[in-house]
Amino acid sequence: MLTPYRVLDLTGDTDQLAGQFLAGLGAEVILIEPPGGAKSRRRGPHVGDEPGPERAIPYLAYNRGKKGVVLDLDTEDGQRSFRALAASADVLIESDKPGMMNGRGLGPDDLAELNPGLVYVSISAFGQDGPKAGYESSDLTLFAAGVTMSLTGDEDRAPLRISIPQARLHAATTAASGALVALTERAQSGRGQHVDISIQQVLPVATLGAVLAHAVHGAAPGRSGGGVRQGPIDLRFVWPAKDGFISMTHVFGPAIGPVTARLMAWVHEEGFCDEATRDKDWVDYGMMLSDGREPIEEFDRVKACIAAFTSTKTKAELLEGAMERRLLIAPTTTCADVAGSEQLAHRQFWEDVDYPHLGVTLRHPGAIAGFSATPMTPLGRAPTLGEHTDEILAALPGAATAVTSPPPGGEAEPSAPLEGLKVLDLMWAVAGPGFTRTLADFGATVVRVESVNKIDAARAFGPFINNDPGADGSALFQNVNAGKLGMALDLTKPGAIDVVKDLIRWADVLTEAFSPRAMAAWGLTYEEIKELNPNIIMLSSCLMGQSGPLAMFAGYGNLAGAIMGFYSVTGWNDRAPTGPYGAYTDYIAPAISVTALLAALDHRRRTGEGQYIDFSQGEGALSFLATPLVDFSANGRDAQRQGNSDLEMAPHGVYRAAGVDEWVAVACETDEQWAALAAEMGDPTWTGDTTLGERANRLARREELDAAVEAWTTDQDPNALEVRLQASGVPAHRVLTPVTAFGDEQLEHRGHWLKVEHSLHGETTVEINRTKLSRTPARTKRGAPTIGEHTFEILTDILGYDGDQIAELAAAEMLE
Repeated sequence: MLTPYRVLDLTGDTDQLAGQFLAGLGAEVILIEPPGGAKSRRRGPHVGDEPGPERAIPYLAYNRGKKGVVLDLDTEDGQRSFRALAASADVLIESDKPGMMNGRGLGPDDLAELNPGLVYVSISAFGQDGPKAGYESSDLTLFAAGVTMSLTGDEDRAPLRISIPQARLHAATTAASGALVALTERAQSGRGQHVDISIQQVLPVATLGAVLAHAVHGAAPGRSGGGVRQGPIDLRFVWPAKDGFISMTHVFGPAIGPVTARLMAWVHEEGFCDEATRDKDWVDYGMMLSDGREPIEEFDRVKACIAAFTSTKTKAELLEGAMERRLLIAPTTTCADVAGSEQLAHRQFWEDVDYPHLGVTLRHPGAIAGFSATPMTPLGRAPTLGEHTDEILAALPGAATAVTSPPPGGEAEPSAPLEGLKVLDLMWAVAGPGFTRTLADFGATVVRVESVNKIDAARAFGPFINNDPGADGSALFQNVNAGKLGMALDLTKPGAIDVVKDLIRWADVLTEAFSPRAMAAWGLTYEEIKELNPNIIMLSSCLMGQSGPLAMFAGYGNLAGAIMGFYSVTGWNDRAPTGPYGAYTDYIAPAISVTALLAALDHRRRTGEGQYIDFSQGEGALSFLATPLVDFSANGRDAQRQGNSDLEMAPHGVYRAAGVDEWVAVACETDEQWAALAAEMGDPTWTGDTTLGERANRLARREELDAAVEAWTTDQDPNALEVRLQASGVPAHRVLTPVTAFGDEQLEHRGHWLKVEHSLHGETTVEINRTKLSRTPARTKRGAPTIGEHTFEILTDILGYDGDQIAELAAAEMLE
């Protein structure tokens, strides 16, 4: 799909995933490393547990399919060769500290003079500007700055990160999608631009809208182990099984209440609750808890009944029951379980890659999506250090000094990168709508179809605007659906599918998240849709993909997170897993979906060929566990949760600070950072112990160090401590909550909170799009639609229906 494009990849850590995504989609990706190699080569674990730059598993996991070049960008020769490469490139992705590339004369403005069509993507901890742009960072401190940490973990312990580093992976997926948004715009204008990705701004996607609580005057949730605490209501997502744990979505409301009723029928059948408990109003139950009609103590009793029931079943038995009864249950798995998944084997997901120089074959996660017309091909291995340097440099024409011509494109600059793109959105809940919101933000016309007779689950999730629950009050729903047109259409009514077919004829893109069985029953398989619109691109999103024994497994991102291994690596090793907060794979899926769709659109622009995209949330998310999955393949090691400890850093933790539930995250990656922290602590016990200057000794004494650091931080103001440690070069950040994030000076500087008009509320607040483009930035036109808000406009202006046709639809009760 992306075979015409050359990408220069200067990233050095797990953010190398961005270039690997583009390589998988067909681009030529040239990895440019400094002498000695990228940072990822110095990270463990290693193949065979033998340290070495060619054996570092994080490097092997995120650089497949690339060509490897070594250049020293701090020398004139290296800069000259790099400029010649940049003159021939379409995309550049870098993750240096802000100002580093400018200091070399290789910043976005410098290279735009050389190559006006270059899309220049920068990934940085806090963005390219603002008071925290120069901050030191680590995965731990970034999650503290990105709010999601404050919601993850047990109420009586420190907030948690996921034990496998994730922050730069989230940024990498956003960078890949941002590069393709800019390339799409370049096809029209002929001009490149700067794409600025702030990891801090990317990470609040993992709060399930909770980051907006203070902004919309709603109630902020708190930590609750493997669940969500909203005031006194403790929703539990992790439950015991006979042989481990499961994740189960035990919540209420019009969308999920009927599922909970089916669960309670099973609990009753097995003798763990009485008829009165079984027959509670599970649709209205959340409101009953909120207004006091149902005591919290009674809810606690119900949860105890369910836990007693699940404890008698194995994970496999509970999954089988979930499939038969259409329940929202998934087993928590380890990397070993994922490696043995029948579903992934059926879909031929894995790629077995030979490494002749290591004498091993390693199993890697495979394609991010299935494409009917342009299937992704296996990527092969990562390059050895400098493997293609001579080949690539020999092909250069010499030092590039003249301005090159931009790629073909129109003279007029469009108002938005995706202007003119027409999208029919049949998505649901969080992952799909979050994907299509990005399309709307960059100019696409997105028609969202829903019905009052089947309320979207996201409408029932808090926080709520002004703390007032209702179908149009969810900050989460507002956040993932802003900028769209809303149409009410009950797809269960005879004749409604004819309206959908007219919308399909209008659309360039169809996105849907129904089950394969439902689409087939409506006569809306891809083959049937292609007859209506031969060039359409259709993207189907579900948890496990469109084929295989779990194809009909339905649910949300918490279930996919559990069944794909994320729960087993999140939590304390002396307690049950907590899992990531909320619906974790729902946070990964949107950017990958944007990347897949825009690659297919680019292919269609050049060839006229549409196609079908089978996107599995679970499979896409496994790229975020590539390191432990390859480690399991190489060393047979099954990754475990380890609280906030790190295998390579100490001290490394989240420490109590002054105030109620106030914490500060501190990570010492280098000996120098430890020395700076010890000096700030001012305790001769630490500053005088020279043995702690060696990382191995600090790791051996990590518990002792953690206790000492927390004794020092406990009485200190978290903001002042953050500033003080950063001034000394120590990665540190206050753990921001949905309340304190609203006053964070960096997020305010970057304009993270966006006020938009809303037809019911007058105005509300959503997050800004996480991709910042320099020339054609995202523009969110309006708040999310109320149900059916634009039905008449869509039927008349888009489909050309007359008054009589619309009256007939209304009389048949389709438009509700």
